[in-house]
Amino acid sequence: MTQKQQLDKTGEAIIRAAMELIMERGYGSSTTKEIARRAGVNECTIFRKFKGKKEIVLAAMKLPEWNPGLREGDFSFTYDLEADLTSFARAYAEKVTPEMVRISMGLRAPELFDDVSEGILEIPRVFKSVLKTYFEEMAARGWISSAPASDLEGLAMTFLSMNFGFVFLKGSFGDKLTVLEQEAYMEQSVHAFVNGIKAGGSHPADGKEGKA
Repeated sequence: MTQKQQLDKTGEAIIRAAMELIMERGYGSSTTKEIARRAGVNECTIFRKFKGKKEIVLAAMKLPEWNPGLREGDFSFTYDLEADLTSFARAYAEKVTPEMVRISMGLRAPELFDDVSEGILEIPRVFKSVLKTYFEEMAARGWISSAPASDLEGLAMTFLSMNFGFVFLKGSFGDKLTVLEQEAYMEQSVHAFVNGIKAGGSHPADGKEGKA
């Protein structure tokens, strides 16, 4: 039986209320009294369902709506550098939404760090691994400039940071910094990135060489 199946409607309401408050004001500033009020239950009900606020968060982190997983199988490619990286950026954006960024920020409390840090780190770790492997393959094929492994690690981190940075700023400030939509940003930033790393000369772009 999954965590989702074990939760009843009241438990789900408590988790949703807690995570919404954490997104809005952070873990430390969200009390069980406020969680109960938003969930429409008595505070004592929270302690019947969970041991406390920390246990609510830990239960939430086992659910895909609050801690979406990212797997290497979520990424496919055709060896067309620009199309592949745009596809990678989209796959990442499906998981790392502004809401997920606000949750991540809200959970950064000393009393939670050891329990949630691995879950928060999972998505960037998988994304970086996929990118580095992809850049190694493209360098081996001569389609991007050949570089030491440390440089390819840097390329992976640059591309990861480029995508995370946009979502982080959107999650933090909405349209106050830029009204540029994420899809337009991805297309423009990937195009600029690709122009900076591809090897000179022609580049295969017919997508016929394979798919991961």
